[in-house]
Amino acid sequence: MNLRVKQVDLLHRGIRLNAGETKSGEGRVVKLTQDVFVLLQGCVAGKDADDFVFTRENGKPIKDFREIWETLTAAAGAPGLLLHDLRRSAVRNMVRSGVTEKVAMTISGHKTRAVFDRYDIVDEHDLDEAARKIEAAQKTRPAAVWAEFGQSGEQTMDSAATIPLAAGAAN
Repeated sequence: MNLRVKQVDLLHRGIRLNAGETKSGEGRVVKLTQDVFVLLQGCVAGKDADDFVFTRENGKPIKDFREIWETLTAAAGAPGLLLHDLRRSAVRNMVRSGVTEKVAMTISGHKTRAVFDRYDIVDEHDLDEAARKIEAAQKTRPAAVWAEFGQSGEQTMDSAATIPLAAGAAN
């Protein structure tokens, strides 16, 4: 809510978050997606560098938006959604879209792996996707997979029952 126009760099499509003003206390630059870029253009248009980015129609800075947030989330069918919940969604969306975890941690401001992992929640869809990826990988290298078990590359996935168990494994 304290973001100032001078922290928004439309030319380089970034926002500078100042040290001491973030949850982690550390400053960083966050790059803008096209949608956020367009929205911020409207928020900073006609304002001076020291003006607040988020203001009411009368130009006064927005200090509290809890009431309107509750109204909007209820109208969207997500009553009780907290703004902080969007941080978790952002982490999940970045990782699922292929952003490396290190970069996602930098963007989200997570300092430790343990906290980041708490935000990167795994659900059933993620497990389904993992199974699809494993199957696709096995289909692209079936001979190598079967060779690991001393079988010929002629085997199919249906013949998995013929793979000998490792020594000492229960039958």
